[in-house]
Amino acid sequence: MVAAVFPLAAHGADPQAEAEALARGLVAQMSLDEKIDQLLNVAPALPRLGVPAYNWWTESLHGALGPLPTTNFPEPIGLAASFDAPLLQQVAAAISVEVRALHTLGRETGHLGRIGTGLDTWSPNINIFRDPRWGRGQETYGEDPHLTAALGVAFIRGMQGPNPDLPDVVATPKHFAVHSGPESTRHTADVFVSAHDLEDTYLPAFRAAIVDARAGSIMCAYNRINGQPACGSDLLMKQHLRGAWGFKGYVVSDCDAVTDIAEQHKYAPDPAAAVAVALKAGTDNECNTRTLNETPGLGARYREAWQRGLIGMGDIDQALVRLFSARYRNGDLAGLPQRERKAVPVSAIGTPAHQALALQAATRSLVMLKNDGVLPFKPGLKLAVIGPLADATRVLRGNYSSTLSAPPVSVVDGLRQLLPKAQITLVPAGPSITDGDPVPATALRTPDGRPGLRAEYYNRNGEQYDGKPAVTRVEPGMASRGLEFKAVADHHKIVWSGYLLAPETGLYRLGVSGVKGALSSGAERLVEASAYSQWAEPLQLRDVRLEKGQRYPLRFEAESGNSGVPGLFWKRIAADADAELRQRTANADAIVAVVGLTSDLEGEEMALKVDGFAGGDKTSLDLPADQRRLLERAKALGKPLVVVLMNGSALDLSWARDNASAILEAWYPGQAGGLAVANVLTGRADPGGRLPLTFYRSLADLPPFDDYGMRGRTYRYYTGTPVYPFGAGLSYTSFRYTPLRIVPLDAAAENGVEVSTEISNTGGRDGDEVAQLYLTPPQSEGAPRLALRGFQRVTLKAGEQRRISFRLSPRDLSFVSRDGVRQLTPGQYGVSVGSGQPGTGVAGQQAQLVLNQGATLELGR
Repeated sequence: MVAAVFPLAAHGADPQAEAEALARGLVAQMSLDEKIDQLLNVAPALPRLGVPAYNWWTESLHGALGPLPTTNFPEPIGLAASFDAPLLQQVAAAISVEVRALHTLGRETGHLGRIGTGLDTWSPNINIFRDPRWGRGQETYGEDPHLTAALGVAFIRGMQGPNPDLPDVVATPKHFAVHSGPESTRHTADVFVSAHDLEDTYLPAFRAAIVDARAGSIMCAYNRINGQPACGSDLLMKQHLRGAWGFKGYVVSDCDAVTDIAEQHKYAPDPAAAVAVALKAGTDNECNTRTLNETPGLGARYREAWQRGLIGMGDIDQALVRLFSARYRNGDLAGLPQRERKAVPVSAIGTPAHQALALQAATRSLVMLKNDGVLPFKPGLKLAVIGPLADATRVLRGNYSSTLSAPPVSVVDGLRQLLPKAQITLVPAGPSITDGDPVPATALRTPDGRPGLRAEYYNRNGEQYDGKPAVTRVEPGMASRGLEFKAVADHHKIVWSGYLLAPETGLYRLGVSGVKGALSSGAERLVEASAYSQWAEPLQLRDVRLEKGQRYPLRFEAESGNSGVPGLFWKRIAADADAELRQRTANADAIVAVVGLTSDLEGEEMALKVDGFAGGDKTSLDLPADQRRLLERAKALGKPLVVVLMNGSALDLSWARDNASAILEAWYPGQAGGLAVANVLTGRADPGGRLPLTFYRSLADLPPFDDYGMRGRTYRYYTGTPVYPFGAGLSYTSFRYTPLRIVPLDAAAENGVEVSTEISNTGGRDGDEVAQLYLTPPQSEGAPRLALRGFQRVTLKAGEQRRISFRLSPRDLSFVSRDGVRQLTPGQYGVSVGSGQPGTGVAGQQAQLVLNQGATLELGR
């Protein structure tokens, strides 16, 4: 193969311009058919031009996704609860390393072109979590535009590296824009949003991602906004993105959002017109889920659009130049002088440093909402750990995460690790809607008796699979790691065989996903699957009694690209949960109840409808009914009750607030979550996280889910009394603030101000404080009650005092008029800096700021 030679631009200091010149030279040598194929997320190789295959579909929301075990950090809503932008940048930088290492693996094995091998990533999700019903809200940084913007910028900078012109990995903030549920209507919804709410709530984080962090890509959403599909919106794509914000990168569609333009929204009359709408608006790369099964002819719509004159060659070339420019600048394609190609070794995945960072991030994400003095646990306490999530591991990793990560640590295992001499009793619960954890290697045996399962990988030739496996190895579970090996083809079948061994006799719930086959006991099929389950299909569990020491033979198979994620799941349950609770808590000094939800209940567009959940969204703020009953029974035992909550969204905690001795919000804390919880419960770490969401009492307190107006939503516009407010969180120590000092910049507050104070740790132990700065604007139509405009997380030793300052720009001081104009409004502003919102009884100081002059801020300022 001989690579084509393109004329280089004069080598200078502008890699953007040089990359564009290289891209134009490359695109000029491509045929129309070659060009069209490059517009989809799976871009085939161009051997005559020396261009390898590339798949733009790469996910790394809170950890890289690939065929190797990668580091799983807390779900983004938990990262947001850390209120720690520098930490988030470190987390993103670690993920970036692992994304690049997976790219190296793809090159070494020849599996480029598969999902998870690109040097771009479809993260972060910076939509505003405006309503607690939304299942995908867990992927976001919460309900506040300022917090979301700051953390989104931190993630993008960590992912892309120090030079956005030469990104390590191109970040793709999503979903642009006004996208936050319901999941059931996302392909058809026409969201009408006021000019005020658009500028005040829905766009600030995207503007910061593009203007401040200089993200190299952005993903447009499924829904329509004020009549136009997001991927064909003049308002979003032309006026804001390419116009006011000066975006020069590429736009990728959400998966099937382009086909939705005709098929769902009926905005275009046919598929060819739909791709023309998107391409003309500036959507450069189409994600199409039919690439997953390699449906042929997907590019025919673009050819037809060109033949009909709906798009021109200039439209196609412009999109391709943007795409290939990015591949030159991130190093996927050689030729850019400033881009030194250094492959990140595969060994950089899951390093001890990344594992330690995952634990640090999980610990800093935890929010203590109540503590009557029972925490931290004193040495020698006897603990009973109850609840369906007490020993659960699937719950830890949340959604958009790899099934392969470091061995996850449950809460009960975390407590046992940190309290090896304590008496810690696990109390099995009854059946729960949250049941289903991957069966660990310790409960599996290969046919020759080793821990795990024998996995055989068979390559496909044409319509048949080879008679002999290309690779045979031992896997720790029913995982598919074929793309880790060069000898395994892109298209292959996996056969797992071995035995299941129960660690103790008892009742178990068993089920599988994404496979065909059976687990047997003699002639009886304990678990059987005759057809492949699909992505997001609910897990079906069956109650089975297993005997300790007995080997239960199993054999399952899966085909790459043909099913949901393969897995073998179980849960040990109690035949008489009430009796178990009474007996096993009898000698306990305190009870730790681990309850909540999982990402198999709340998440993206699921085929699920049960009490409290529908299609991935919630229909109630209540805990599942079985968990509510468990908490009530535990409270009746008369012992201190500590509630540990795992969830991706706000729940009604009014019962726990009134009845529990302590509440710890743990979110979906990632692979090290159980150890992080144990760190806080035992006092090895201070619970310094804060709520990035308002916790309401009832859905009756909120407007309808499909109403995108912000009136009555989030702490900025909600006028009721929440169970717990945005920004809330306790510490094991106490803090004091000195009076605020406000200094105008350039002699006038209208040019910005610097706000400073001193924080003292007045308690007897080291601790973390999150200093939050809120502005209360002059009363005007459309103005919020108050708005976060700054935050800093600080760690102070006992007795330590430190001065902190916030520098507020004119944009930070601005608010949005009813008509959507961002402006400085003359008048008196309240300024508050403290442990939470003013008026909630927390430590802090307040002052007044007067702006004498007003000004309208230009949209791109």
